[in-house]
Amino acid sequence: MTSIETPILIVGAGPVGLALAADLGTRGVPCLVVEQGDGTPDHPRASVLNARSMEFMRRLGLADAIRRDGTPEDFPHTALYCTTLTGFEIARIERPHHGGRGASADSPERPQRCNQIWLDPILRARAANEDGVSLRYRCRFETAAEHADHVLATVHDLASDQRIAIVARYLVDCSGGHSPIRRALNIDMNGSNYLGYFLSVFVRAPELWTHHDMGKAALINFVEPKGLWRNLISLNGRELYRFGIRGKAYYDAPEKVDTERLFNEVVGKRVPHEIISVRRWTARNVVADKYHAGRIFLAGDAAHLNHPAAGLGMNTGLGDAFDLGWKLAAVHDGWASASLLGSYEIERRPVGRRNVGHADESHANDREQQPGPAIADATPDGARARQALAAAIVPAQTRKVITDGLALGYRYDPSPIVWPDGTPAPADTVTDYRPTARPGSRAPHIFLAPDRSTLDLFGQSFVLLRLGTQAPDPSPLAGAFAQRGVPLTIETIDNPAVAALYERALVLVRPDGHVAWRADAVPSDPPALADRLRGASA
Repeated sequence: MTSIETPILIVGAGPVGLALAADLGTRGVPCLVVEQGDGTPDHPRASVLNARSMEFMRRLGLADAIRRDGTPEDFPHTALYCTTLTGFEIARIERPHHGGRGASADSPERPQRCNQIWLDPILRARAANEDGVSLRYRCRFETAAEHADHVLATVHDLASDQRIAIVARYLVDCSGGHSPIRRALNIDMNGSNYLGYFLSVFVRAPELWTHHDMGKAALINFVEPKGLWRNLISLNGRELYRFGIRGKAYYDAPEKVDTERLFNEVVGKRVPHEIISVRRWTARNVVADKYHAGRIFLAGDAAHLNHPAAGLGMNTGLGDAFDLGWKLAAVHDGWASASLLGSYEIERRPVGRRNVGHADESHANDREQQPGPAIADATPDGARARQALAAAIVPAQTRKVITDGLALGYRYDPSPIVWPDGTPAPADTVTDYRPTARPGSRAPHIFLAPDRSTLDLFGQSFVLLRLGTQAPDPSPLAGAFAQRGVPLTIETIDNPAVAALYERALVLVRPDGHVAWRADAVPSDPPALADRLRGASA
């Protein structure tokens, strides 16, 4: 059996695994990614990158590529609710701050639509560009066993039909919802008792919007007398769509489903189109009881599963990757001990529970709608039914499709590697984001120069912001960090707007862009702060 050694083994080359590999590569940490597929996406999956995920892509230098290969900049991210495309419109929710170029008020990046068909190759090329990153496709994971100072995994190279032993210091499971690693570790997933059955139909329908009067929309939900049952999601803003069908009977016998008839029904007439492929899938809203066991960590769908109603699955997984990446690098580089890695579950599992809970609530609202038999009738009763349904669904659906509070407002509170400042926690919000530099929160965005955000300062090291020329001398803090080998960059910013937003003269930001500590004076015990933030006092 061939043997390979690597500091970090990543199982699964979806967006989460590839993003983690790229992040580790930028930090100079060698890693190996194994993936049982050949790396060619053949069916649409996740499409939405929220503002926080786009900030991560900006850090990797990929934001422009995603705008280039994703939905055209002028394509509206509208959520439309109708009986059929040639029937009655019930409601629409506009999202003018999604898509296109330019910043929003709260981020240098706007949410974008770029399905995994195009996103995965972008991330794959970025990861492969790093000297220390190795990608092995058609290489199926088989077993993993933890030892005192390493993990021993075996994989099957399908191309050569050889088994390979991989010795890694740590293993990160990014293999998805059916993770064999999580099952082997006997880690259960718990949450909602919901279990949904679906068909995903990949459709090509060129310029579909020219065949009806409702205009372009990214998300089209079809309302039937019994509720919201089918949807049509634009994949590239041109001709490709994912047509979603819900129902156990469809799931059990996909080969018997007349997808042509069902597609023509939601359009309301026959239009030129092609069914490319059909996949069946199940939806659950659950979170793993643990995010790690010893030297093995779970990330992405291996750690949390949710219905894609609110577009939170991949985005939550990318948050996992960028929380874990800098911590693995710190341990690899020797300025942090393995105790730092214990903060991963403490910080990320509450975010997973919150996001999965919101997805469950959002999809429950879809399932509970009962529009009634008149909803598609051209009668006064039909008009009243449509008006009543619009009033009922718009508030809930707005919370489903506009989630800036979830995307940007999550915080690591409490965390063993964050030093609280005693200020009260802001209210949790779903739709609206309220900027704060309270420790544990994402450091807020403000432009320092055209196209240069405060967020562009963060990523490779701890960053100490000195806000104002009268800010205290940070030498004692810098000395404590240097003595322990912790990378620290000091940025002096004389900008009243930044000082007002961050609210303190000294603000220390972690490599993942979250505030670790802030105050108006140097701490009385700088070594204690340095030790806490590197996990030595956890």
